Amino acid sequence: MAELLKGAPVAAALAERTAAKAAALREKGVTPTLAILRVGERPDDLSYERGAMKRCDACGVAVRSVVLPGDVGQDELMAAIESLNEDGAVHGILLLRPLPAPLDNEAARQAIRPEKDVDGVTDGSLAGVFTGSGAGFAPCTAQAVMELLDFYHIPVAGKHAVVAGRSLVIGRPVAMLLMAAGATVTVCHSKTADLPAYTRQADVLVTAIGRMGYFGAEHIAPGQTVIDVGIHFDPDTGKMRGDVDMTAAEPVAAALTPVPGGLGAVTTAVLVSHVAEAAEKAAAGRN
Repeated sequence: MAELLKGAPVAAALAERTAAKAAALREKGVTPTLAILRVGERPDDLSYERGAMKRCDACGVAVRSVVLPGDVGQDELMAAIESLNEDGAVHGILLLRPLPAPLDNEAARQAIRPEKDVDGVTDGSLAGVFTGSGAGFAPCTAQAVMELLDFYHIPVAGKHAVVAGRSLVIGRPVAMLLMAAGATVTVCHSKTADLPAYTRQADVLVTAIGRMGYFGAEHIAPGQTVIDVGIHFDPDTGKMRGDVDMTAAEPVAAALTPVPGGLGAVTTAVLVSHVAEAAEKAAAGRN
């Protein structure tokens, strides 16, 4: 049976490091601060905001909630983003998306300065990931994959990693991070012919294809580490499930992230760690 790579201990270790950074910064008179920009009162936005605020509070990171009405105009939204860009007391900006219609999601995300883009959503941040320049921040879920592999001492350098998914949020950036860590990376997607032939070759398989329970026993080979990035709610049971059919994969794989209980907590912990890192960089720039 596969070892379950649970996210809670990874998130706890990352939060401990973040709290130490935040404490050191506060001793220097700098309070790491995240601004959460929310438009309207969508229940999922409110839930995510509460979770992020709780994680920030536990790590000594301050949170500023900026709430705009659901019928806000594009100009007002862009002005709010620019105000946070210019505010030296704000080190990270989290824009809750998708934005309500007819607001322009693309224009809004691109307006965030890369040095404050702690969610890794701008082209400036992605360019940093793809070039290895260190500018901006990696998307939080992609970085969470790397944090989990490192915590469980799963070797990456010299290994073959297969990433099933090509989105700019997870697939492509996690492929770049794995490559930077020394892996040989194959990127597949939903249109890849004979996908199991590729996934079975992997030492490390990252599934981010967006199809509930899609990866079964035919996709998995003995000895693999499988990182399931998918999040879905089963309409029949109401329970959360991933891209991997755990019942089929668990007897075959060597290690597997559960859903729920896997990457979710790590992703939020990465977000908060990015705020502390952004504050460190800002403080160093002022010295």
